[in-house]
Amino acid sequence: MDLDVKKILLRYWGFPSFRPLQEDIIQSVLEGKDTLALLPTGGGKSLCFQVPALATDGICLVVTPLIALMKDQVENLKKKGIHAAAVFSGMHPNEIDITLDNAIYGNLKFLYLSPERLETITFRERLRKMKVNLLAVDEAHCISQWGYDFRPPYINIAEIRQYIPEVPVLALTATATSGVVTDIQDKLKFRSENIFQKSFERKNLAYVVIKDENKLISMLKVLKSVTGPAIVYVRNRKKTREVAEFLQKNNISADYYHAGLDPISRSEKQDAWINDKKRVIASTNAFGMGIDKPNVRVVIHLDLTNSLEAYFQEAGRAGRDEKKSYAVLIFDDADITNSRDNFKISYPELNIIKSVYQSLGNYYQLATGSGKDLSFDFDLKTFAETYKHPPLIVYNAIKFLEKEGYIMLNDAFHSPSKIHINYNHNDLYRFQVENPSFDSFIKILLRSYTGLFNDYVKINENEIAKRSSTDYNNVITYLNRLDNLGVISYLPRKEKPQLVFAKERQDPKNIHISPQNYKERKEAALIRLRTVINYARTSDQCRSRLLLAYFGEKDSERCGICDVCQKRNKLEINDLEFKKIEKKITILIKDQPQSIQEIVFQLKNIPEDKIIKVIRWLEDNRRITRNEKNQFFIKKQFRLFF
Repeated sequence: MDLDVKKILLRYWGFPSFRPLQEDIIQSVLEGKDTLALLPTGGGKSLCFQVPALATDGICLVVTPLIALMKDQVENLKKKGIHAAAVFSGMHPNEIDITLDNAIYGNLKFLYLSPERLETITFRERLRKMKVNLLAVDEAHCISQWGYDFRPPYINIAEIRQYIPEVPVLALTATATSGVVTDIQDKLKFRSENIFQKSFERKNLAYVVIKDENKLISMLKVLKSVTGPAIVYVRNRKKTREVAEFLQKNNISADYYHAGLDPISRSEKQDAWINDKKRVIASTNAFGMGIDKPNVRVVIHLDLTNSLEAYFQEAGRAGRDEKKSYAVLIFDDADITNSRDNFKISYPELNIIKSVYQSLGNYYQLATGSGKDLSFDFDLKTFAETYKHPPLIVYNAIKFLEKEGYIMLNDAFHSPSKIHINYNHNDLYRFQVENPSFDSFIKILLRSYTGLFNDYVKINENEIAKRSSTDYNNVITYLNRLDNLGVISYLPRKEKPQLVFAKERQDPKNIHISPQNYKERKEAALIRLRTVINYARTSDQCRSRLLLAYFGEKDSERCGICDVCQKRNKLEINDLEFKKIEKKITILIKDQPQSIQEIVFQLKNIPEDKIIKVIRWLEDNRRITRNEKNQFFIKKQFRLFF
């Protein structure tokens, strides 16, 4: 096979060259080395496993928890003529069987899997027969308990390495602190440390924080001063509509987006924004994953995120074309209170989590020990009303159970109808001869779709109705009858959110959630939230430096373009001089408060106007303060307590 990765890049993606670090990562993988790639949002992580997999015989296993993104990547690969498939909780068992068989005996190059699937006996038995060339672990931060989106099923990924001992692992993430970086390599059993990390610095992205009680007016001012496509992130679905309507009333083209919309509406809204028919999209954090729009000029957050990792990833969707862009956070004091309240709700007590799990089993009438991989339509509001649980408590309990690997809640997405012919060609022909009433209908299916004997194929019942000169209901009747007879396997389309039991229904007393782990995870989440609040409240540190320091880059330079730096720039004092004057002032007032006159008198070699400018800046930014005698002293750093 052609090992020239640049030819592969050009042939399938049309790019003549790689982005920084991509080729180094690919070469590391091709050399058989376990590799950790840290590339910021929009850095082209997927190419780092797709290109080497295409350059090597065999199939690439891709582990990711994001089903919507999984489906998007599979479809995009198929459009390029690359054979790819996905297996995740909620699929029909027959569909999973055929996909895994195709991974062994067919021509699949990529098999996408949710982490829960790796633990099944069915998968591990098939894995022994697969010719795997690479194990790619996307969203690798999920493997660390100290990561912002920890998922226990990720911990078990390393277990499958015993079945493919010679196969390298490529772990990928956009955001990870230094502790998480170490943890990822440890949990995935890297043979040796091997990290490729692109700086998280975004030189073209100006970070801005605005404190304003009237956040909508501030948002409007930003959007009127910065032209071009924009994303406005809010915490809940209702606010997406309210923000979009507010912008429309103020003559700004806008729409809203959230996971509760039906799939067709979501697709239409997304396409309208991508194609610049709408300038602004107001959304929950459901928007953005897998969307490649390089010319977003501003990303605005009207609510605080739960972590700097989440903020950095969402803000990083601005300016991927390397042109000047803005990441703006608008907050008020109420947001701090709301964040604290939301945090408390996000961690229901363990007995409540178990109670919600018990109610789910009863709701779907599942016996203990049954239900594994079964998928059900799920309406949170109806369920909450039925069992008298507050909806937010239900949602957060389900999210916790999901991360523990007991259940999965897939947001509503359009899953089209599919069929697979269970018979071989000869048996099907015999059936048609013996059952002439089905003959013409089966012929229409065979003429309309290819691959029906090998895989599940997407179908459109309305199109079949037109071709067979009948109505939609008759088509459904025929398909269901053929399914009942075992001739085909028919999977009707799904439009609603799906709740999947990833494990057999457990007796509540067997739900193992370690109180110690629960406590540690809650404390870690609280620390992450405090860093977000600190970021919002800070007004005396370069915002880029503050973010970079959080991700372990301690020696970065002042960006010069964030709101804090812009204020500093107005002093017309260069960095070196400012630091020198600041240091001298700090030494003078460290032990004894002093007035401006006293400070100026003691710093005779520095121009008075510069000393005064630095003092005023330090005071404005709460680095120093003055007493009743107008003497300056160093203000103690405030700490955040909940």
